[in-house]
Amino acid sequence: MQPYRPLGTLYAASALRAAGFSVALFDTMLRNPEREFSAFFTECNPRIVAIYEDDFNFLTKMCLSRMREVAWHIAEVAKDKAVPVIVHGSDATDHPELFLSHGIDYVLRGEAERTLVEVCSILRTGTQTGNIAGLVHLDSAGKLVLSEPALSMNPDWVSLPQPPNDLTDFEAYRQAWGNAHGYFSVNMTASRGCPFRCNWCAKPISGNKFHLRSAAAVAEEMRQLKADKGVQHIWFSDDVFALDRHWVQEFATEVTARHAAVPFKIQSRADLMTDQTVAALKAAGCAEVWMGVESGSQKILDAMDKGLQTSMIEDARSRLREANIRACYFLQFGYPGEGWKELQETIALVRITRPDDIGISFSYPLPGTVFHERVQAQLGLKRNWADSDDLCILFEAEYTTDFYRRVRQALHAEVDTWSMADAISNDDTANIDRLWEEVFALEPASKTSNSSIQTHVSLGKIGQPVGFISLRELIPTAGV
Repeated sequence: MQPYRPLGTLYAASALRAAGFSVALFDTMLRNPEREFSAFFTECNPRIVAIYEDDFNFLTKMCLSRMREVAWHIAEVAKDKAVPVIVHGSDATDHPELFLSHGIDYVLRGEAERTLVEVCSILRTGTQTGNIAGLVHLDSAGKLVLSEPALSMNPDWVSLPQPPNDLTDFEAYRQAWGNAHGYFSVNMTASRGCPFRCNWCAKPISGNKFHLRSAAAVAEEMRQLKADKGVQHIWFSDDVFALDRHWVQEFATEVTARHAAVPFKIQSRADLMTDQTVAALKAAGCAEVWMGVESGSQKILDAMDKGLQTSMIEDARSRLREANIRACYFLQFGYPGEGWKELQETIALVRITRPDDIGISFSYPLPGTVFHERVQAQLGLKRNWADSDDLCILFEAEYTTDFYRRVRQALHAEVDTWSMADAISNDDTANIDRLWEEVFALEPASKTSNSSIQTHVSLGKIGQPVGFISLRELIPTAGV
């Protein structure tokens, strides 16, 4: 229960307003489209419907069946009234023909704010559609028309007016956050895109381009949200925050000058967490850093083209701990080549460095990635998750989906107890021991036909191959 406003959609609305269009927003984060969109459509009576995904939410990179169903339902409502429909998003960028076959008139690929304005202007004036970058549609004969270049780029995004506040129901978000967590969090973004080349990460919108807003503009937006909306916490949804160390230092200065600091969390990389950057983040109010750790195995990090050493993860964890900033890890299980030894190395890294939290997903072959190309021949009929909780392996990994789920459950449960300190009970300890015992018992029988021969050992308290170590024995290593 952590709802956030659709930033990418709101930036598109900002671009349309700047061009003289009136805009209404149906926020699917707060409202059910199957039950409520039809009445909203009747109330607004729009001349154009734009289904514009939030590019700043990483879940939109996944081709989720649930999101497709929502898009097609919205399109069906609009087409019943003969209203043209435009769609933009990662899935539509990867599969434009699929969306055009479900009542969509135009697909916008790439950084589409400017393209959206162009297409809406053409629809308003009734002129012919020319070669607009990133546009896909069908001609009068039903033939697919692909504009060049295939992806539109919009470096001017950094100069767009900030997301319009009147299109967001802040009170509804405040109530949801207050009821679930006791404080009010709102999302922001300081940059768009990522220049790193991890081979499993899809970049259908910005490619490897990276656009960074001015430090002053970001700090001022923070101040306004704090002063005008009573925001108590901010999530920066950037793919990679703190890429430019000079910008981070300038940002800390601007935030301090405006008295704009509120606790915030970011997504970043371990190798960016230098002493200077951590100090600047702390000064600006950073409370939590989620790092794309992915694996504790150097072999797997290298296979991912991650450009990261495990020692960098350990160093980043240490620096963030010293600054009293929560350090959290994104991990993924199932990447090709990850056997039992590599999984144990990941578990060992987590136990040695003791992050404040972890988030575990399974390797997911996203269209357009090197990883997808490598495993494409292994994909079956199911090529995407139904929703973000699906968590199944879609290719021929070393182990079954159920086994990865068991390891995920055990590691999450163990990490969750670390915050309990002396409050951990015998029942908690027994439960963790039971979960790990189930993992070790299940491992030999969970190998797939793709598995290589491994040496099977239990994981000790610092990742050494010794007999099974109970959670109670691990507790004294909290300071490691």
